[in-house]
Amino acid sequence: MEVFIDFAQIVLPAGLVMYAMFLVVKSFINKEIEKVRLEIRGKSIEAVLPNRLQAFERMVLFLERISPQSLILRLDNGSYSAAEFHHILLNEIRNEYNHNVSQQVYMSDEAWELIKSAKEDLLISINEAAMEMAEKARSIDLGRSIMDKTMSKQMDPILNALLHLKNEIRQTF
Repeated sequence: MEVFIDFAQIVLPAGLVMYAMFLVVKSFINKEIEKVRLEIRGKSIEAVLPNRLQAFERMVLFLERISPQSLILRLDNGSYSAAEFHHILLNEIRNEYNHNVSQQVYMSDEAWELIKSAKEDLLISINEAAMEMAEKARSIDLGRSIMDKTMSKQMDPILNALLHLKNEIRQTF
């Protein structure tokens, strides 16, 4: 029995010291792991931030380029029929969108949905205006009709998407 007590007097303090060392080492390792995680996160943010800013810039440019005023002024040379101009407008919007679709990776789902709905709303307005055109109508007639439809809306979806993008950028920086 005395051997057992002597053994316990040696092993018990040694066990407590070992357990305390284990807790200290575990705490140190966890802090180091967290520090490395923060460092990696900081580096990834540093790498992604310029891409994210560029994506926002590209989407602002996209929205500006597909705004009816810009689109009509840029593409109408006065020699198109309304039907030809209708196809040119639709192709231009779709090409611009397809060129920038990958930018959604860098922005919130809400911002991307607003951009998509602005594009879809514009396509609908263009299609509605084109359906109202007479067969002999010219591109200027279609442009005027599109502008009238855009101006008659209470809320401009393109402007709404632009404002949302600007607010999201302000929150990031």
